Amino acid sequence: MRTNTTKASLAEGKTVFGAIVSRYSPDVVEIFGAIGYDFVMIDCEHGPMNLDQVEHMVRAAESFGITPIARIPDHADATVLRFLDRGVQGIIVPHINTAADAEAVTTAARYYPEGHRGSAGGGRPHDYGVGVTREESAEWINSQVMVIPMCEETEAVDNLDAIMKVPGIDVIHVAAGDLGQSMGNPGTAKVRELMSQVLPKIRAGGINVGAGGNSPADAAGVAEFVNLGANFVTVSSQGLLRLAGQDFLKRVEAAL
Repeated sequence: MRTNTTKASLAEGKTVFGAIVSRYSPDVVEIFGAIGYDFVMIDCEHGPMNLDQVEHMVRAAESFGITPIARIPDHADATVLRFLDRGVQGIIVPHINTAADAEAVTTAARYYPEGHRGSAGGGRPHDYGVGVTREESAEWINSQVMVIPMCEETEAVDNLDAIMKVPGIDVIHVAAGDLGQSMGNPGTAKVRELMSQVLPKIRAGGINVGAGGNSPADAAGVAEFVNLGANFVTVSSQGLLRLAGQDFLKRVEAAL
């Protein structure tokens, strides 16, 4: 049975970093594992991957020691189940706006007695039942899975106190893009101002907090969020590729 190393790092008080990968590319997952990122966000809210491809992305993550976490497209119990049965060790769930939304996904992601996740015999999360009983594997999976609701609308901000009281939340992930849209797109400064209030509030409540929608070119801005309490940071792999490509051209041109 696999340990969720990202969850373990958070429990040790560390800040963890993850790359968002939006298309089927196991090699990209492996690269981020090789260079020392903690987790990969397999983005199936915006990305086109199917479940078979997600499973291969999970295998790539497992082979390079990086935690596979999927951003799923909706809240449905069946969606939660099907992604977790592929072997992802966490789910990031968009548009969680109420405590009821949060409770629904935390219980859908865990087996009895902590939840009602569907049980259909062994599978890859259970090591196919080899060398472990169903009860042992279910208990272990419950302890290792990460449930990460996204706070990305002003409704969620308004309901934050109630959401934070829901048992079973591992991280609340605050994302700038849709949060700004729900604010009426007032500009980056206003969105960052709200995030600078929300991030420390979540950490003060004893919950790990994520910061998303980060520009790879704005390391100082990311560091500011970390200083405010963010300890689960995501950044686009495509954005990082663009930044590296631009940097390479500039350095070559400067050397000519």
